[in-house]
Amino acid sequence: MMKASKGDRLVMHGRVVGEHDRIVEVVEVLGQDGSPPFKVRAKNGHESIVSPGPDTAVEPHSKRE
Repeated sequence: MMKASKGDRLVMHGRVVGEHDRIVEVVEVLGQDGSPPFKVRAKNGHESIVSPGPDTAVEPHSKRE
């Protein structure tokens, strides 16, 4: 089961050739104990609710500092 924390990044890998990865920042965890769904913000400021699939990786905030 995927778990994330506020400030982590989700890297959603492109599903077809030529499609770029989508990277968003977790701004709120809506599930229990760090589980989805997550409220996320894209670089352009757009916010949405996501329940990521198996093609998504979590980049912990602590590893970017």
